[in-house]
Amino acid sequence: MAVVLNRHVVLLTFAFTRFCSACNIVANRDDHTGDIPTIAKYFGTKTRYEEVNPYLLNDILFVNKTSLQLQQECTPVHISAVIRHGTRYPTAKNVKKMIAIYNLAEKRKHRGRGLVDYINHWDMWYNDTMDGQLVEKGRDDHRNLAVRLATAYPSLFSEDSFRDCRMKFITSSKHRCVDSTLSFIEGLVKKYWKMQDRRKDMHCQLEVNDELMRFFDKCERFVVDVEENKTALQQVDLFKTKPEMQGVLDKVASLLDIAASDITADLVEAAFYMCSYDLSIRNLKSPWCQLFDQEDAKVLEYANDLKQYWKRGYGHEINSKSSCTLFHDLFRRLDKAVEESERSGTVSEPAAFQIGHAETLLPLLSLMGFFKDETPLTADNFAQQWGRVFRTGHIVPYASNLVFILHRCEGSYRLQLLLNEKPLSFPQMDDPAPEYQHVKNLYSNLLEGCDFKKECKLPSANGTVNPIIHEL
Repeated sequence: MAVVLNRHVVLLTFAFTRFCSACNIVANRDDHTGDIPTIAKYFGTKTRYEEVNPYLLNDILFVNKTSLQLQQECTPVHISAVIRHGTRYPTAKNVKKMIAIYNLAEKRKHRGRGLVDYINHWDMWYNDTMDGQLVEKGRDDHRNLAVRLATAYPSLFSEDSFRDCRMKFITSSKHRCVDSTLSFIEGLVKKYWKMQDRRKDMHCQLEVNDELMRFFDKCERFVVDVEENKTALQQVDLFKTKPEMQGVLDKVASLLDIAASDITADLVEAAFYMCSYDLSIRNLKSPWCQLFDQEDAKVLEYANDLKQYWKRGYGHEINSKSSCTLFHDLFRRLDKAVEESERSGTVSEPAAFQIGHAETLLPLLSLMGFFKDETPLTADNFAQQWGRVFRTGHIVPYASNLVFILHRCEGSYRLQLLLNEKPLSFPQMDDPAPEYQHVKNLYSNLLEGCDFKKECKLPSANGTVNPIIHEL
């Protein structure tokens, strides 16, 4: 597949060759189904999509059409989806931490047996050149997701709409997002429409738009008040000193036969995520998994959720307000679909797919009021938060997706919302597909306000920044 970048537009010629990065050659060397670690559902943002929808382990293209059916007689007229990239390699920053904990364990290989010996028979195959690139499993995540969505709503996925470029594809500039988008398109072309014999005729435009998909980088107030502010994540730093985390550190140090003074929370998390990467990328139950039981995993999951809560979720108001641009873009597209459907009965753009990051989805979900606990997540209330709804592994695993389906029904339009292909009710609404106007009424304050430029402007004209006040 030839990809030509021209500012914000990528012109695609659908000559589908196998597009994969060189380091993917090791990604699928273990193609057997491995044992799933009991801690697999606690990996936070590094969780496999199959942990959220385990039925896919038996049938990767299964669609539960019964759960998607509406009570009313309706016809879908438009679908918009915000999707996270698929399974990826660790970033260079995380690889360095993984190598550091591996080297600590490797030094003890002549001093013990059992787990230490088992780990030292494991090859350190991660390297910093991988740096967050999409793996073949991540490509499959999007190929198969495309087929499932098309199977669920076939009238919105016509071959003619694609050939006429009436299906919109928008992506973050990051290579893992561009590659995920290409894989999503490939899933439609090759697996759903089976258009291999006519691929030479296919052309369309893929838009690279970081203002929409990486809005957090463009929001000056977020960058200064949160991203670059050392106190913004103080709850995360505090939790690393708490007895729950210290207990995990002491246990790992003991199992690896290393001094407790040599181990840090970052290194323990690196070992935890080596377990997750081996599972998600190679489908292996890694020896690193044996360092942790479910109670340890819950502590490490909470540490990750704390970080996401304070950096991308409800911890600071600007986290969610930074997504105003994406929020308005979605509703403008839905409004346009309603207007066109009422006027002519047809919609010029039946489908739009926007591929970004967990950092794209979490602020948007928070802005819209989803997964908000009554009590904020803090370093001191781990035990009280076992039943929390803000669990990133359940919300934004790899290839997570927030899907809006607009239906034309008798006398009204209705909006169906799915998260990870399962119905998600709007806050304060029980109807799985409420009238579109009611949804707009729910978000009237945001629709009439939520101005990205105003929200993201620093509060002081002279460039000084007011201190962040944590309201718990």
